[in-house]
Amino acid sequence: MNQNIKQVLGLDKPATGKFRPYLKFTLMGLVVVGVLSWWFWSGRSENTFQYQTVKVQRGDLKVTVTATGVLQPLNQVDVGTEISGTVQKVFVDFNDRVVAGQILARLDNEQLAAKLRQSQAALVLARAQVKESEATVLETRPKLRRAIDMERKKLGTQDLVDTAQAAYTRAVAGLERAKAQITQAQAQLDADKTTLAKTEIRSPINGLVLKRQIEPGQTVAASLQTPILFTLAENLAQMELHISVDEADVGMVKKGQRAIFRVDAFPQRSFPAKISQVRFAPQTVDGVVTYETILSVNNEDLTLRPGMTATAEVIVQQLKNVLLVPNTALRFQPPRMKNNKKTGLLRRLFSRRSHTRSKQTTKDDRQAKLHRVWILRDGQLVKVKLETGASDGQMTQVTGGKLKPGMQVIVDASMTAK
Repeated sequence: MNQNIKQVLGLDKPATGKFRPYLKFTLMGLVVVGVLSWWFWSGRSENTFQYQTVKVQRGDLKVTVTATGVLQPLNQVDVGTEISGTVQKVFVDFNDRVVAGQILARLDNEQLAAKLRQSQAALVLARAQVKESEATVLETRPKLRRAIDMERKKLGTQDLVDTAQAAYTRAVAGLERAKAQITQAQAQLDADKTTLAKTEIRSPINGLVLKRQIEPGQTVAASLQTPILFTLAENLAQMELHISVDEADVGMVKKGQRAIFRVDAFPQRSFPAKISQVRFAPQTVDGVVTYETILSVNNEDLTLRPGMTATAEVIVQQLKNVLLVPNTALRFQPPRMKNNKKTGLLRRLFSRRSHTRSKQTTKDDRQAKLHRVWILRDGQLVKVKLETGASDGQMTQVTGGKLKPGMQVIVDASMTAK
């Protein structure tokens, strides 16, 4: 016990045996009176709340789905080579416009040209052999006829006929072989011509050169896989935005819906787009399932470039002149009053049953928070039930209930003491 209190009460002096019990009872009485006084005055001090409200009104609601993606050309072609060789000359550079059939580069073709000349000579030789075989057929055919006539007139033997027949048959077979050699030589010549033509790398489409990955003097090898020499974009005036829509939102996204998107290069500008395809194949990355969605983009001014990362907002629903309530009002929970006379110290200490009932009430309110708001009526909190519809994350459509335009709904509360 504090020394000052002892001096006031006179407890620092030794008490006689006659008055010692009375002093103890007096001290205990003072303690009880102090506790009761504190309890009485603290019970009379109440905390009050000041409520912040928002007026319910009608307005327009736009529900969007946000997703990120990458801009791509409508048709992007990688141009390679099927043959190996040394790059002799490159005719185009980055950003050059090309037309279908235009030569982009040429490989060294000396060896292939020599092989082509060899194939041409082989074809000439095969044609000469055909003429020689035809002459042999012309020579053996009359001999066979004379041998047959002489044998019929008993002027010759059967052996002469057989010999003439064999010679004629060999001549015919030789002619067929020579004709086959012409076909073979012609096929080889055509193949060599095609191979030689492939030394000239030509553009398959009308477009723009996005990438050039070769230089004169560079050796390209096409033994294992086709090396990519150029990347062409067919038409940058029309592009596609490939976005990944979360599985929770893909049910709201449909072909034909409008969207807007932004890119980092032009943060203050919004670009329009339109959904052209929602693909069914899922994409799973780190356990997150998304669905690729294609948006058509008009890029006539060539402001946008392939590979740009974009953030798109797909407009999945637009509502006009509907009753709106703030989402903060739907989430609002009435505060619990502290130091209330009805919930005094003894009641809070000993009434376990009342505490359990209060927790249950709060749980029920939490489960129903999306279907009710609170208003003030004659200074008292009043619950108003309602049915909700679409939401944009800040405002929610009211589809039913007793909530009317102009009513003030509570969105927040702050405690003040009095």
